[in-house]
Amino acid sequence: MSRARQPPLVTGISPKEGAAWTKVTIRGENLGTGPNDLVGLSICGHNCLLTAEWMSASKIVCRVGPAKDDKGEIIVTTKSGGLGTSTVSFKLLRPERIGILDQSAVWVDELNYYDMRTDRNKGISPLSLRPSNPLGIELDRGKIPQKDMELTFPGMSGDFTSENFSATWYLIENHSGSSFEQLKLAAGNLKKQASRKNEGSLAYVKGGLSTFFEAQDALAAIHQRQESDGTERVEGSMTQRLETILNRASDTADTLFQEVLGRKDKADSTRNALNVLQRFKFLFNLPLNIERNIQKGDYDVVINDYEKAKSLFGTTEVPVFKKVYAEVETRIGALRSLLLDKLLQTPSTLHDQKRYIRYLSDLHAPGDPAWLCIYAQHKWILQLMQNCREEFISGQRAGAGALNPEADARPPGLGRLSHTASLKRGGSLRTPRPSTWRFETPQQVQFVEKLSDVVIGQLPNFWKLWISYVNGSLFSETGEKSGQVEKSKKNARQRQNDFKKMIEEMTHRLVKLVRGALLPTTLQQGELSLYGGWENKSELTGAWLTQIIHTVRGCYEALSALEIPNDLLQVIQDLLLELRVHCLMVALLHTTEDVKRLAEKEDWLVDNEGITSLPSRFEQCVVQMLQSLKEPLEIKPGEMNVLQLEQVQDQATELSVGIMKVFIGCLEQLSTKRDAGADPSHDVSVEMSSPDRFPGLQEGFSPTPEQRLLIILSNCQYLERHTFLNLAHHFEKHGLTGTEKITQVSVDAVRQLDRNLFEAYIERRADPIAGSLEPGIYAGYFDWRDCQTPAGVRDYLKEALVNIIAVHAEVFTVSRDLVPWVLSKIVESVADEMCRLMQCVSSFSRNGALQARLELCALRDAVAAYLNTESTASFKLALDALPQLHSGADKKLLEELLNTFKSSMQLQLTCFQPSSVQPIKR
Repeated sequence: MSRARQPPLVTGISPKEGAAWTKVTIRGENLGTGPNDLVGLSICGHNCLLTAEWMSASKIVCRVGPAKDDKGEIIVTTKSGGLGTSTVSFKLLRPERIGILDQSAVWVDELNYYDMRTDRNKGISPLSLRPSNPLGIELDRGKIPQKDMELTFPGMSGDFTSENFSATWYLIENHSGSSFEQLKLAAGNLKKQASRKNEGSLAYVKGGLSTFFEAQDALAAIHQRQESDGTERVEGSMTQRLETILNRASDTADTLFQEVLGRKDKADSTRNALNVLQRFKFLFNLPLNIERNIQKGDYDVVINDYEKAKSLFGTTEVPVFKKVYAEVETRIGALRSLLLDKLLQTPSTLHDQKRYIRYLSDLHAPGDPAWLCIYAQHKWILQLMQNCREEFISGQRAGAGALNPEADARPPGLGRLSHTASLKRGGSLRTPRPSTWRFETPQQVQFVEKLSDVVIGQLPNFWKLWISYVNGSLFSETGEKSGQVEKSKKNARQRQNDFKKMIEEMTHRLVKLVRGALLPTTLQQGELSLYGGWENKSELTGAWLTQIIHTVRGCYEALSALEIPNDLLQVIQDLLLELRVHCLMVALLHTTEDVKRLAEKEDWLVDNEGITSLPSRFEQCVVQMLQSLKEPLEIKPGEMNVLQLEQVQDQATELSVGIMKVFIGCLEQLSTKRDAGADPSHDVSVEMSSPDRFPGLQEGFSPTPEQRLLIILSNCQYLERHTFLNLAHHFEKHGLTGTEKITQVSVDAVRQLDRNLFEAYIERRADPIAGSLEPGIYAGYFDWRDCQTPAGVRDYLKEALVNIIAVHAEVFTVSRDLVPWVLSKIVESVADEMCRLMQCVSSFSRNGALQARLELCALRDAVAAYLNTESTASFKLALDALPQLHSGADKKLLEELLNTFKSSMQLQLTCFQPSSVQPIKR
């Protein structure tokens, strides 16, 4: 445990008396170990800690405040020693305040006073001491404009201290509303003031009589002394005779006491030598004391002792003093070199730098140590930034920053960025990282964050050091050493351009290092060897680039808070602009790749609307991409909107259109893809009684090619009606331009795919049904010209209807919205084929015409819900090709047979009822 220090002891104060705000020097013992150790200082009971400047353990400089006590002790309190004592006291003089209209026997400087707040003198106008209300009554200022008063009283003034004072002006201006009684009272007040002034003049004369008498006595004494000293020494005068007698007596005494006087002289010489050693032991012990205090680090004591020795013996001609003082200078020179080495050491704190600079200034070191320190710090920061790159490039951090080769190099989303705290003044740039952070984060991100830490950690102190150099606070914070402060300010003005180049070099180095890691193509060929070398590192995603933008923005905001000129930070703003554009393009490109992989995630499970999860996945993928761009596209103070750049607009629009086209291409790819176990010979004409003909679309379901087409057709309709509109809204919400173009191109592309897929499906389903009609009609060598009386609808037509019902079931299983659209096209194809077949018949018998009309009417009535203009026209043409029925019996038979058909097929034809049909427009 360290030994407790002794309490402070004040043994001297200079001067020992004075008025308030007098600057005093306090000397003593154990006055503290440093400025932070001094916690209390009172003189005559007044707290003077505010103006105290700790110089050393034996010296404190401060100013005396307006204490209540006229005389009191000087009490020093320190953390290490506690409450101190004093062997001396200070007397506080209280000068009487004298107004500008009062008489005084001494000169009163009324233009200067001491301001404790600023520790310097300020000028004050004598007008500020004039009485504010000379009449002594309440002021009642009028509202007459100043210009009107000047016109009414030309050349006059309402100021009673002016030579052109006008009483009328003053009364109108200050007492326009005062009553006559108040003015009478004001006149009485003026008379009383004049009476007191006359009495004061007489008292002034009476009080100065003693001063006049003392002056007369002093002049008389001086006159007498001058007369006695002016006596001339002439031959035979009393002065000459007295001198002769005294010289003779001295010679006789020397002869008699030569030996005694010799011993006395030797003793006196020895005594004088001892007195000199005792009297000047400070100088003789100074070299050793300097060495000891340097070893202990008490540089303040060394400087104070050196200043004292320099003032006493700096110009001495005594050889022994010169010799000792030369040794002192040698020790001080070594101390200057030691302090300069410490000053230029890195790293060091701003407090230590200021301390060493002040020491060197007090020791009158040659050159400009402050500027040498600034230059050394500049080179050190540049080297730190470069070393940061070398550390990552050389692979020293390969183990810490390696990514899992089996994992996706990109994070699944931006959830991790939500933990990034906003930069606050004095706060940390980033939130604490988990223990696995370095194993997940790409090296470029780690590099930019460490580089930003270096800049934010070092550049503020570097800037504060320059500001202290400019305003002179490196040498004194209390207004002392004004000569050194002015010299520092002059040097700073001369080196302002040099310092500006230093800041520019550091900001450019920061920007080029970041460009080398993220935007190497923006560097010149010769700069790649210094700042590049990241070719083998993993490519960053938009999420990581967003984090880097956040880091660089935090660095910019931290430097802006230091009030560094914007022109010096513009290069960082330019970097931010390019990073934001790069992040936008990378996010769009990576989203394109993600969309390509969506086809692999199609599970073919449809919801109640016939939609799979694929459109939702696509919309979610694009929305997540836009949300990830929220921070990069955000416009911070001083930044510009990247989306207002025409080239960026065009590229973003083209990439966005590409994303849409890629997804539509995925749908097209899925429509033509065949599963390994799919049966290509699967035909729609199967037994309706089969229980597993149309199973529910459940997990593990493998659709047929026709079902794929239907599912993708349903997805295409959903894209056009919902997804593209939602994405257009999100694009506009996030500020992306070209939304109309993106939407239009996307809708056109999906409509084209829709048409192609629809035609493919109709061809697969309609052609077999229509193709089965002709063989069915003429099965068994059927002839329209020679046939029996119709007994009902033949089987071929029932089979065609069953096949149409099967198509209806297949479509309805996927999406009921597609049923009217698909069935109307199937019916149109069947009607067209029936029309062709009827028109190809050369002639009909009576029974043949009745059979043909029965089957046509039965087919038309069965699919009436899905007839369109084309199919209706086809049925009409087919019926027109038949002979007309003239016999009432034939018409009745036709009606009975139709009713019989409808009754027998009622269950099968239920799906064709109009109540279940919801036609849509395509």
